[in-house]
Amino acid sequence: MNTLKIGWIGLGNMGNPMVQNLLKAGYNITVYNRSKDKESPLIALGASSATSPAELIKSCDVVITMLSNDAAVKEVFENKNGLLATKNPGKLIINMSTVAPETSRYLAEKCLENELNFIDAPVSGSVKPAQDGTLVILVGTSKANFEIAKPIFDILGKIAIHVGEAGVASSAKLAINYLLGLNLQGLAETILFAEQNGVAKEDMLSIINEGACGNGITKIKGPSIINDAYPAAFALKHLVKDLGLAKDAGLDSPLIHPLYDSYFSAQQEGLGEQDVMAIISSLRKKD
Repeated sequence: MNTLKIGWIGLGNMGNPMVQNLLKAGYNITVYNRSKDKESPLIALGASSATSPAELIKSCDVVITMLSNDAAVKEVFENKNGLLATKNPGKLIINMSTVAPETSRYLAEKCLENELNFIDAPVSGSVKPAQDGTLVILVGTSKANFEIAKPIFDILGKIAIHVGEAGVASSAKLAINYLLGLNLQGLAETILFAEQNGVAKEDMLSIINEGACGNGITKIKGPSIINDAYPAAFALKHLVKDLGLAKDAGLDSPLIHPLYDSYFSAQQEGLGEQDVMAIISSLRKKD
């Protein structure tokens, strides 16, 4: 049994399997989620439940947040029963949610004011890597905090990369999700152009994946394209949010604006809850 007590806030598609991996590794876990039904499977596996973030941090050495957006993260920190509601000097908070770099710097400052340590640690990878413990974890903090958290990261991911101070990791996450968007938009456009000219999508995927243009994401998304089914591993609405955050953080390259507009349009068409690869459905309607 690992002696470090971990609190976890946020039990969505990513948070739930990540907590399961920590439980399997022998960590003592206390969870908090607004939707209490999501706590039940983890409690059955040995986790405890807290009634509020403030209660959670009192009983834990480390608190990890894995939430959907900046507003949800700030709410957990700053509401009247939040993580900053009472003094808990010396404890460590790790935010693994994808938020704006500015938000990460703000949270780091608030933690410093409250004598807490803070790590900005968004992840690259979706549900399957979360289940397998093969996420890529991008870490922004001091070297000392990184060393404390590394045993946890070693359970959750295949590698943890210390990229700098708080906020830098959030920038790295927005950068990699920009590349993800470009990859999937390009893949969708390629498949549709090929189909319009008599090439079966199965054949075009083989051409892509057997050649130099193939990569991990083109191979992962192939079955969804073939079956024309897009259950969310990474919901399209979250990529829209991340591309918007990248723009707000200063990304003004030639491709960001049409890319954002394309995904935003897909979300407006009702595809936000589907997987990011559902961008192909949106583009197909426009042909």
